[in-house]
Amino acid sequence: MPDCIHCPVRESAACAVLEEDEREALARSGRNLTAQRGETVFAAGDENTACATLVSGALKVRSVDPEGRERILALIHPAGFVGEMFAPFASHDIVALTESRLCVFGRGAMERAIEDHPALARALLRRSQAALHESRSLLEMTAQGRAEARLAALLLDFAAAASHSPCHGTERFDLPLSRGDIANLLGLTIETVSRKIGAFESEGSIRREGRRGIELLDPAQLAEIAGR
Repeated sequence: MPDCIHCPVRESAACAVLEEDEREALARSGRNLTAQRGETVFAAGDENTACATLVSGALKVRSVDPEGRERILALIHPAGFVGEMFAPFASHDIVALTESRLCVFGRGAMERAIEDHPALARALLRRSQAALHESRSLLEMTAQGRAEARLAALLLDFAAAASHSPCHGTERFDLPLSRGDIANLLGLTIETVSRKIGAFESEGSIRREGRRGIELLDPAQLAEIAGR
């Protein structure tokens, strides 16, 4: 059973709208799931429909064409809600980008919770609207002409997703995507991604820390590059 008391997203997940006893009752119908990097959490066409809140880590929503080419459609960050409650997954996989912990519920349990708690239904609707907005923003980002603008916007989005504040992005975070995934997402080559990240560091916008760590030194400069 999920441990709601020590959950790191208990104040930001959709279930935060529930009273403590209501949340505990919902938790009793759920389970914990840990997925390793690259593991498929929900597979396209899966009839065992479930949904989940991401507790930690990062996920990607992807489609794979008949030639085996992957396209990243969305990114899921902690407190994000994933799953198609009222139909099986059609053509989209949910895959762990890093080691990820999830709070998973069957479709029936979540449907009953929504019926019993209208506030939860409204919270999930707001999250669905936010996810739709993020997907549109992602499409707009990948359509931008300049490679540096796309990459700067993505770094700012990662900083916002890693922050506990709704107003400001965090200064330090780990990239949830590999260079290859970033290239795939933005429609660039891996070489271009590496070159632009190096240029951002040389210009003083960021500092790299280890393999995936990023520190934003001048987010305003990144925002200007991104056109925000």
